[in-house]
Amino acid sequence: MATLALLWGSGFLWIKVALDHGLSPAHLTLTRCALGTAVLLLLARGAHQRLPRSRALWLHVTVAALFCNAIPFALFALGEQTVDSGIAGVMNATTPLWSLLLGAVLGTDRALHPLRLTGLFLGFAGILLIFAPWQHGVLAGWGAGALLAAAASYAIAFTYMARHLTPRGAPLAVSAAQLLMATAWTTLALPTAAPTHPDGTALLAVTVLGVFSTGLTFYLNYRMIAEEGPTSAATVGYLLPVVSVTLGALVLNETLGLRTLAGMAVVLAGVAATRTRPRTAGAVPVRQSPSLTSGSGSGSSQGNA
Repeated sequence: MATLALLWGSGFLWIKVALDHGLSPAHLTLTRCALGTAVLLLLARGAHQRLPRSRALWLHVTVAALFCNAIPFALFALGEQTVDSGIAGVMNATTPLWSLLLGAVLGTDRALHPLRLTGLFLGFAGILLIFAPWQHGVLAGWGAGALLAAAASYAIAFTYMARHLTPRGAPLAVSAAQLLMATAWTTLALPTAAPTHPDGTALLAVTVLGVFSTGLTFYLNYRMIAEEGPTSAATVGYLLPVVSVTLGALVLNETLGLRTLAGMAVVLAGVAATRTRPRTAGAVPVRQSPSLTSGSGSGSSQGNA
């Protein structure tokens, strides 16, 4: 769990470093997806898992790749051009808030008891406290919007994946296929990308991001779900903001005021409240089938920044 949290949470740091050293958001996203795909293909081959052959499954994988990888990966890269990596990690943790809101709007989540509803409002109040739009600062600009849109995209993806991609056999191969399609989606955006002039530090950062914080974390998340269950795997999501904020402060000298820290605490408290589900009399807990593509957010619940 500690290794997974460190690799996932450090992804925001590597994004920031790569951007600061000349890599454009589009090229960063493409390289990240391609390297993650290579890692998962190797792991899938080692596990004797083959890429899907069903056209219907490839269609679902293509949709999931757009909303779970291509769009949020690009939006986090865009957002971190103006927003600190630590705050980006906290925004990634808002995915459960968007998932609950999406479920309420679509009518798929009927368990909106008072505690979860309070958590929803509390989480978004924390976001307002962090960004303080009334101050008209950098955090109130388009970068903040990109980060929130990335988290919302994860929520859309997880809703879709829960219906069409879980449970599935050969989770490593299916995840490799998903990142492969994300690479294809990102390639389509290259003609509109700005010129890029990365140095050695940028190339090292994006390599670590793609190999360890994208490809390897998918595998570790799969192991976590298989061995400890989905609840334990989801707990990692709460550690990602802690890792991103700590690394941002230690490595990049990012400063965090009292208001921002208070907002982070409010967001995490809200997210914790939204994950509370009412117990029904006589209910028997069901262990979910281990599936890598079901994510643990970010992203991937939190996946995958």
